[in-house]
Amino acid sequence: MTNNGQYKQIRWTLEAIFPDPDDPAVDKAVQELEKATVAIEALRPTLSPKISGDDFAAALKTVETFIELTHRLGSYGQLWFSEDTQNQDALSFMGRMEQLVTEAHNRMLFFNLWWKGLDDDVAERLLAYAGDMQYSLKQSRLFKDHTLTEAEEKIVNIKDVNGVNALTTLYDMITNKFVFGLEVNGERKKLTRGELMAYVRDPSADMRAAAYQELYRVFAQEDAVLAQIYTHRVRDWASENVKLRSFSSPLSVRNLGNDIPDAVVDTLLDVCAEQAPIFQRYFKLKAEWLNMPKLRRYDLYAPLKKTSAKKIAYGDAADMVLDSLDQFSPVMAGHARRVFDQGHIDAEIRSGKRGGAFCASILPGMTPWILANYTGEPREVATLAHELGHAIHALMAADHSVMTFHSALPLAETASVFSEMLLTDRLLAEESDPELRRDLLVEAIDDSYATILRQAYFVLFEREAHRMIAEGSSKDDLNRLYMSNLTKQFGDSIEISDDFQLEWICIPHIYHTPFYCYAYSFGQLLALSLYQQYKETGDTFKPKLLKILTYGGSASPNHILSEAGINIADPDFWRGGFQFIKDIINELQEQSAQTA
Repeated sequence: MTNNGQYKQIRWTLEAIFPDPDDPAVDKAVQELEKATVAIEALRPTLSPKISGDDFAAALKTVETFIELTHRLGSYGQLWFSEDTQNQDALSFMGRMEQLVTEAHNRMLFFNLWWKGLDDDVAERLLAYAGDMQYSLKQSRLFKDHTLTEAEEKIVNIKDVNGVNALTTLYDMITNKFVFGLEVNGERKKLTRGELMAYVRDPSADMRAAAYQELYRVFAQEDAVLAQIYTHRVRDWASENVKLRSFSSPLSVRNLGNDIPDAVVDTLLDVCAEQAPIFQRYFKLKAEWLNMPKLRRYDLYAPLKKTSAKKIAYGDAADMVLDSLDQFSPVMAGHARRVFDQGHIDAEIRSGKRGGAFCASILPGMTPWILANYTGEPREVATLAHELGHAIHALMAADHSVMTFHSALPLAETASVFSEMLLTDRLLAEESDPELRRDLLVEAIDDSYATILRQAYFVLFEREAHRMIAEGSSKDDLNRLYMSNLTKQFGDSIEISDDFQLEWICIPHIYHTPFYCYAYSFGQLLALSLYQQYKETGDTFKPKLLKILTYGGSASPNHILSEAGINIADPDFWRGGFQFIKDIINELQEQSAQTA
């Protein structure tokens, strides 16, 4: 695999945040944060229901400056640590900044508590002076009934630094240190997790099985520790949110943060479970196409072609993604190029580097950072498109406040999934060979399963796991729960071996951000709906998508989507996304019959 194209597979630069961890700019930002904190503390005597609108607006400006500084100081250490989770200097810097930022937040906590405690009519009067921060302030008041006293809130913040936050850091350090071994073409290779997972899409059934078996063999060496970390994570979540804050359920905490009603999330999850037979049918068809009596769980992402796909050079991958974006919107493509041009993508494969991929948007207008582990597999091109979609979303919302440019989690996947679909459509348009077109459609369905059904069932597992842990369940109980979850998900379409009972401890999201994963299901089904509108209406659709992205997080998901004609409370809306998938499966079945 040669590195073609303009862009090279490099390590990112964090200079736009700080030139260096020891640079005077870090100390200057710390001093500015102290200045902003003191300025906010000086506001305490002036805060009353009678505060003038102009004084309130001035106070918000100070708070906005405070938040910008905490984002800058907090993000540098986290990104530096992601480069190498064994780097002790990065770990020390991250810990020091987390402590500093937490202490600063505790000193200005009174402002947030005052705002949440205001009567509705007073809050409504002041919101008229909040400018672009209005929705952020409204969202904050959603937590009014779940807010503790100032002293209690301070204790919770301090507890988190060396408690649950430390636990998730340990999880990252342990799991990103893992080295996996796999025999490839007669040679025993040492691999990162990202490199290992490329082989689950290998044409060889034995290689696919070996990759998964090695994954769980290595994780099993620390399964007791990792399961215990999860147990404490879940207990902490329940102790704080259910017992102290009086949320009705652990899932309700995430729903309120996303400003999505519990009933809507329940509907989404119910529809995903209801529509599971669509994918079960697909897996049975795929087994036929692969001349297998039944797929094993090892074979879920098996390609139909008998030879390994040719690796795609990173520069070529970048060009493919940028070209597909350019055909839809030069504005979106321009934002994506900016990420490459400023060296904000870390795509290298390195030992100790955080696995997977993510996009980090720090401040409005500041070019986001993307971490990827690019192995050259065709699937990694789609991953690149996905993360660039996140960056595009943030840059489209650059005119908003630091408090409102981040979209809510359920909408955070809109641009990312849409970018993947643009890439797939471009590849299909350029491919005339029926077998290769079929392979592209198979990959699209595989990815839809991974993004919709798999993620929804993670949340269904979490919902039960949180309940069971509260009742004292053990690691073995959770393993059995997860196997039951897989059985419900796949029905009789997949043969599931016992090693997959450990899959749940390999999912970082359930440790870092409980119940995050339904955002993927939400985002994919939403993107399918939007993409279907694009296919039907053409260029007239484009302003609608760009407007959704430009909103960022400055309005509620329901407001943004209602404006686009979408009713998220309607189960038929979610079923429509599954119908789109069903249509592709039908097309695949017809193509396979023709090429048989």
